[in-house]
Amino acid sequence: MNVDSELFGMFAFHAGLMAVKTLVMAPLTARQRFKKGNFISREDGAGRAGLKIGVGVDEDVERVRRAHQNDIENIFPFLTLGFLYLFTNPEHCCAEWAFRIFSGARILHSIVYLFEVPQPSRALCFFAGIGVNFYMGYKVLTHFAGSM
Repeated sequence: MNVDSELFGMFAFHAGLMAVKTLVMAPLTARQRFKKGNFISREDGAGRAGLKIGVGVDEDVERVRRAHQNDIENIFPFLTLGFLYLFTNPEHCCAEWAFRIFSGARILHSIVYLFEVPQPSRALCFFAGIGVNFYMGYKVLTHFAGSM
């Protein structure tokens, strides 16, 4: 099984972009927690008076946290399926579009989530990304079904 180096390069770029995007969400969540004074654990707010620790839910903090959680639930399958998809010898144009659509959909998903853009914008971004994952999953399963 050989993987075309150009194809791998395309995937590596988008995989790296999505991994960094997921990493960026953690400091954004922390920023909201400090801005709103809303922390989960006592030690996070140690020495600071007037903080809400472990009580109540702040919608602004939760919005960023949910966007981060959604990335974790969607980007990690992309990393696995995308890597396996490379071994199906896909056409360059199909792979390139799959990677681009997924990356664009995930970036747009976070933007519309964080800026509270009305539905169906977030749903369309979500389904575009998950559609790519299902497509790559189908291609991997059908390609390797004979190996069982």
